[in-house]
Amino acid sequence: MNTGADQPRGVLHRRLEQGEFQHARRPPSSALAALIEHYWYVSWDLRGLPAQQQETLPHPNVHYVVEAGSTAIYGVHTSRFVRQLEGQGRVFGIKFKAGGFFPFSRMPVSSLMDRSLEPLRIFGDDAARFETDVFASASFDAMSAAAEKLLLAHLPHDDPNVAEVSSLVASIASDRSLTSVEELALRTGLTKRALQRLFNQYVGVSPKWVINRYRLHEAVAQLQAGVPIAWTDLALELGYFDQAHFIRDFRKLVGRTPAEYARREGKPS
Repeated sequence: MNTGADQPRGVLHRRLEQGEFQHARRPPSSALAALIEHYWYVSWDLRGLPAQQQETLPHPNVHYVVEAGSTAIYGVHTSRFVRQLEGQGRVFGIKFKAGGFFPFSRMPVSSLMDRSLEPLRIFGDDAARFETDVFASASFDAMSAAAEKLLLAHLPHDDPNVAEVSSLVASIASDRSLTSVEELALRTGLTKRALQRLFNQYVGVSPKWVINRYRLHEAVAQLQAGVPIAWTDLALELGYFDQAHFIRDFRKLVGRTPAEYARREGKPS
């Protein structure tokens, strides 16, 4: 089951073969909306059933994840995230907006790429209390309220760059015609170097990486929708010079060719 305004992008397998799985999302309060994308919650029950693999594609966001034995703040994960689900469990997370974590940390977000950080380094002793509150919570509502309390207690000063960066990343995600850093520079009036510095400090990955990942997200979304695909046309539409380059990038990220992925998902290819 998924609850929320829309289906999350980047989830490669939208359902478990057996057992129960829940994924819910909730927006933050208006006071935190400039910095936080949403709160999320995942739970599963596979007791008595085989472990199942869940895979998601990366987004250019930092996550604060609360889970028994592995609570941490995670930087942008540049490859596909693979997780074996078994038994029964639940996870609560805070997804920062692209650019939204920097005001809390005041360190280049690129230093967290493919790495994690102990929450106490950012939120001090309040991090331990927050983790305890989440574990004691019986509902997603209570977990979200605990997150609000923590973040509001550490609300940073306004940083105008956050809104600019968030807007740039949102444009890349929503505008499939934006396929190069040169085009992004032309639209914004910023130089390529200025964009790279801005993304390095606030997002954690390069603008080229963000563009490439969201174009591949678009390809996955089209395959999940079951739309018949003309591979060459799709490759060109997403900014690739040829079909072979697109298929190589897709396989490297997803772990299968587009046609193999479509067959696995039961969609025509």
